[in-house]
Amino acid sequence: MAREMKSNGNSDTAIQDDRNEPLHPEESPFEENLTPLARMREEARTGGGSQKIEQQHARGKLTARERIELLLDAGSFEEFDMLKGGRGDHLTTGKRYLGDGVITGHGAIDGREIFVFSQDFTVIGGSLGEAHSEKISKVMDHAVRVGAPVVGINDSGGARIQEGVDALAAYGQIFNRNVMASGVIPQISCIMGPCAGGAVYSPAITDFIFMVEDSSHMFVTGPSVVKTVIHQDISFEELGGAGVHGGKSGVAHFVLPNDILCLREVRRLINYLPSNNLQEPPLLDLKDPIDRRDPALDYLVPANPNHPYDMKVLVHSILDGAEFFEVHGHWARNLIVGFGRLGGKTIGLIANQPSVLAGVLDNNASVKGARFVRFCDAFNIPLICLVDVPGFMPGPEQEHGGIIRHGAKLLYAFIEASVPRLTVVMRKAYGGAYIVMNSKHIGADINYAWPTAEIAVLGPRGAAEVIYRKEIESSADPTASLLEKEALYRKTFANPFLAAQRGYIDDVIFPRETRGRLIRSLQALEGKKTARLERKHGNIPL
Repeated sequence: MAREMKSNGNSDTAIQDDRNEPLHPEESPFEENLTPLARMREEARTGGGSQKIEQQHARGKLTARERIELLLDAGSFEEFDMLKGGRGDHLTTGKRYLGDGVITGHGAIDGREIFVFSQDFTVIGGSLGEAHSEKISKVMDHAVRVGAPVVGINDSGGARIQEGVDALAAYGQIFNRNVMASGVIPQISCIMGPCAGGAVYSPAITDFIFMVEDSSHMFVTGPSVVKTVIHQDISFEELGGAGVHGGKSGVAHFVLPNDILCLREVRRLINYLPSNNLQEPPLLDLKDPIDRRDPALDYLVPANPNHPYDMKVLVHSILDGAEFFEVHGHWARNLIVGFGRLGGKTIGLIANQPSVLAGVLDNNASVKGARFVRFCDAFNIPLICLVDVPGFMPGPEQEHGGIIRHGAKLLYAFIEASVPRLTVVMRKAYGGAYIVMNSKHIGADINYAWPTAEIAVLGPRGAAEVIYRKEIESSADPTASLLEKEALYRKTFANPFLAAQRGYIDDVIFPRETRGRLIRSLQALEGKKTARLERKHGNIPL
């Protein structure tokens, strides 16, 4: 009997015969495909099976799908390649898994489009093979074409050994895309399990790395290889745990106690960033008055120039809603970097921290600052620099570690940055460190100073010892003479007024006015344009 598709008056349609009566489901000509499709989808959703899922939970880890559900807005995830199969574990059990150990697709974070992949440790240990790599490559290609951030959730035993050199080639395809997407779309990596060998280099190329305490590890060579080669016993946590990479190596930008909090912070970070390099960061009005003043700031800097204070007091005071999203909070703590908002607009903040190593610039702080400055410049995020720096860290350890090269990275990053650049000097700004910290001489747009600022070649004591050495040595009381000459130098040179007279400081401001002056300056610089010499790229001192 002839059958045709007829509308039932709604958005749905029903299969009907010529008597205008709906067919029973078992009479559908598509039944032979519908049932297998439902079965295959269910098989893909269960990953490595209920037992492997229980083992994943027993380790304190969420499954790949649970992580995606927490990361994205409810109901927004659209999956790609759910039924794509690879070679599987064919050399041992012969089992092939739908999805091949990684879940890929797109969804939304607070309504903004995001592409995502999440490795499934319950499927062959989340190992990466050819099909696995093809799925990741596809979402990365989509992300670049669309201009949307990509979030990668890593939980993998590494290359799928059964696939031999094809697995290595598969990694190369991902690395290539990481580099091509760098500076075009934000790339965020979440390490939520093992990430070892060559696999570590994909996250390392991305913009930000999140790690989870006790359950995530990153290393090029594992503990067994370390023991074999250099005869040292070391645990996974000691070699490449979240604490190591968050506080010692600087590989991890954020360290969180569990998967849930980690994914929440990823959502929070995304809200500060534009979707791509052609867009401006999102605006968010926190109803914080632009002209809000904080009289307490007038007394933030101690009377004794050698006493420390917490720069974060100033940071939280000037930002909208006192909200600050710190990056690399556990590494190189003598420099503070992170995101905040001024007048609703995202800004990148770089500040010396006088309460840690007196706020000096050392190797790690220089690298930390340079990397952050370059990210902000790539994604149209204005830079605010808060300065209290006595200089670069002296000593053979720093010199032998390459402080000249590392300090030059921060200098290069600031000079290259074409976004609006503002600087406020609170107290010390001595020598080369003054120049490097976004001074007027390297192209900062607007530079302010507090009345407590000390802008000079050397600190007052060191300068007095050099300039007045003979007078001090010939004095009846050298100590008293040194103090006298130090006070003279501070009064004559170590203040912001001489720099202001020369135009190196645009204005000396009352500390309480800092927030309002910065916001108005950002508004004035919204249309900033810069001309650059034509070149392929510069050669930053890496």
